[in-house]
Amino acid sequence: MDSITMLLEGFATAAQPEYLLYALLGVTLGTAVGVLPGIGPAMTVALLLPLTYTLEPTAALIIFAGIYYGGMYGGSTTSILLNTPGESASIVTALEGNKMAKAGRGAAALATAAIGSFVAGTIATVLLTLLAPTIADFAVQLGPADYVALMVVAFTTVAALLGSSPVRGLASLGLGLFIGLVGTDTLTGQQRFTLGVATMADGIDVVVVAVGVFAVGEALYVASRLRHGPIEVIPIGGKWMTPEFWSRSWKPWLRGTFIGFPIGTVPAGGADVSTFLSYAAEKKLAKRPEEFGKGAIEGVAGPEAANNAAAAGVLVPLLTLGLPTTATAAVIVAAFQSYGIQPGPLLFTNNGPMVWALIASLYIGNVMLLVLNLPLVKIWVKVLQIPRPYLYAGILLFAALGTYAVNFVVDDLIVLLVIGVIGFFMRRHGYPVAPLVVGLILGPMAEEQVRRTLQISEGDLSALITSPFAAVAYSILVVLLVVAVVLRLRRKKSEVMV
Repeated sequence: MDSITMLLEGFATAAQPEYLLYALLGVTLGTAVGVLPGIGPAMTVALLLPLTYTLEPTAALIIFAGIYYGGMYGGSTTSILLNTPGESASIVTALEGNKMAKAGRGAAALATAAIGSFVAGTIATVLLTLLAPTIADFAVQLGPADYVALMVVAFTTVAALLGSSPVRGLASLGLGLFIGLVGTDTLTGQQRFTLGVATMADGIDVVVVAVGVFAVGEALYVASRLRHGPIEVIPIGGKWMTPEFWSRSWKPWLRGTFIGFPIGTVPAGGADVSTFLSYAAEKKLAKRPEEFGKGAIEGVAGPEAANNAAAAGVLVPLLTLGLPTTATAAVIVAAFQSYGIQPGPLLFTNNGPMVWALIASLYIGNVMLLVLNLPLVKIWVKVLQIPRPYLYAGILLFAALGTYAVNFVVDDLIVLLVIGVIGFFMRRHGYPVAPLVVGLILGPMAEEQVRRTLQISEGDLSALITSPFAAVAYSILVVLLVVAVVLRLRRKKSEVMV
């Protein structure tokens, strides 16, 4: 009952006109960037981080959550009409959605994606409401060694599951951990890897790194691969939702929801993994398996539901444990930290009104997204016609202005450029950038917890693995890595079908 009472108070806050406008702004931006190929919610949140410092924390986080949910909605439009996923979690939608569009059933594909996203997002947000406080209460009892185990699980699974190669993922993670070490050691007071630059004594700002790898690096990468000439978009054809389409979609919506949410709550790849699992499940359970690969509506409904359910699931470890398991979640953690707020077990106690307003805004944002994505879908298609040179030049300009506005230090612009070039080469050579940001954010926290554990145990290394929770966490890690191998093989088979 306490959760329900707090949620109602959150609705009272989120329903204020000011916050409704922020929620609308967030979901609108999220949908727009989800539609644009190559621009995902992680880049948009990173780009807006420096520009929202004038807002209070509740308003800024409502905007970021709206971008996160909206990006999941918008990615389906590009996948269906252009066969170019606007966000990595929409890759599976392209398998069947684009075939439906080419067959003149684009309207039905867009409708089942939007309605499925709404259904899954709403159910998953209800589960978030019920589970998050309970997990937070449990997490308060965890010791330093338990947190080390959780972070090791997050490090390993994020690095192993994101990108085309686990080795490259681990290399990206290592780079993020190294960047996290730059600055002054809090225990000894000694400077580490600062190269004698005074401004680096406080470390490299997470915001600068996030903007560098997601905005500058991504913009340079996409600019290097720009296609010449206009983009051909398949016209929206056919009826929206016939009784047959409703009957074939509602079960995949529910199945996708209950596949996506649990996957999102564990450090196992978030929405990307859940969409492939949902697609495989729908293909096995389909009454018309021969339609898969030719435009089966179940292959759109299930993965899109799993996509949005996982987005809500990712918020569970983020809010209750402070563990980001996706690129966007890592940037949202940076948003929390920029306001001096640390996500974790005490978040619901120390910042309860803000968190419940954030959760309430997710319900409101879901309704807004349904309205934005069904009647206004033709407007989002027009967004695809924005000239790419203008778009990415604007991104670079806002990235530079926003980074300078963080500390008003020119050195930050030099760091931004260096990180952006590193991000460009990482993308060019297949190194995922999400593990880098996760390592940067969690690395200093993991170092602190390891030191605390060793201080308590008087240097006994076995203390890191002997607690019951840590032992269970490491056992789960082994299981996840085995599952990852199987999922990677399935993904490769699915991608061959695109």
